[in-house]
Amino acid sequence: MRWFFAPLLGSLFASLLAAVAGAQGFEIEDRRTYPGTGADVLRVISTADLDVFEPFLLRFQEANPELGIDYVTASSAELHRAIRGGATFDLALSSAMDLQFALANDGFAQSYSSAITQALPDWARWNDRLFAFTAEPAVIVINEARFEGLALPRTRADLVTLLRDYPERFAGGVGTYDLRASGLGYLFATQEARSTDAYWRLTEVMGRLEARLYCCSSQMIDDVASGDLALAYNVLGSYAEGRLGTDEGLAILPLEDFANVMLRTALIPATAERVDDAGLMLDALLSEGMGDGADPVLPPLQARGEAAASTFGPIRLGPALMVYLDRLNRESFLEAWDAAMEQ
Repeated sequence: MRWFFAPLLGSLFASLLAAVAGAQGFEIEDRRTYPGTGADVLRVISTADLDVFEPFLLRFQEANPELGIDYVTASSAELHRAIRGGATFDLALSSAMDLQFALANDGFAQSYSSAITQALPDWARWNDRLFAFTAEPAVIVINEARFEGLALPRTRADLVTLLRDYPERFAGGVGTYDLRASGLGYLFATQEARSTDAYWRLTEVMGRLEARLYCCSSQMIDDVASGDLALAYNVLGSYAEGRLGTDEGLAILPLEDFANVMLRTALIPATAERVDDAGLMLDALLSEGMGDGADPVLPPLQARGEAAASTFGPIRLGPALMVYLDRLNRESFLEAWDAAMEQ
């Protein structure tokens, strides 16, 4: 999201966010309040960018005008830290399935049940504490001008060959997640490494090309659109799709081997104070996720079912997500990633 404040106001706003983050013990990326006609305020922490998610918030508040909303945006790792550290939020929405599952499994989520949650397929909920409301593939976004005259790769093996054959064209022009900073990036990386040896070959090539590391999909897409990057690897497909109509020369590179499909999930933290209101918003999210209503802000869950029958590889909601959250497993994976990236 872009803020058009005068320099002084922008500095004051940044200072305010830093102060709030410091008081809570985690870093805030953005924050917006939506006053209601009543005194009650629902506190939401989410990894979804405001410019993507705000239409849902406005629709929800139109249906529930008495309820105010305090919406805080944070990275998936910071959201996990906030909830585990006892920060008071009524609803937590994250793209990092593994971190959300760990919170639910470790007692940081309340049980919630409604007619809508019970209508979810089994693969989209866990123990009435964690609920999936979107299915979103990881994609590669490219700047078409940077690929002019080249045959576009169709598999990861093709992409490895292309990057190796044209180092002068792609040096410094590849973007991907900083796995130490991005919970979603770590999830995509670990799941892909389990699926194909091509992941490590591709990581080594990106390392030799001095890949630039990012925390977030939106920042990578910005740099591809501007031409600063030739490609961004494993960004959220929902964010990329939303930019195709507005950024000339931006394209999604389809690969035929497979793609990870992330389930964006919601939980009601154990510290929630407005559980009934959180359930109201959760039900609204799940209704959109199951295809009820027009113009959902994020891809609905049906995409997961379609993916299961195609070349997509859905990441499953279950205890297997916690394998790479084990401290030793995480350290080992990150050490191997560091070695591959530091060529």
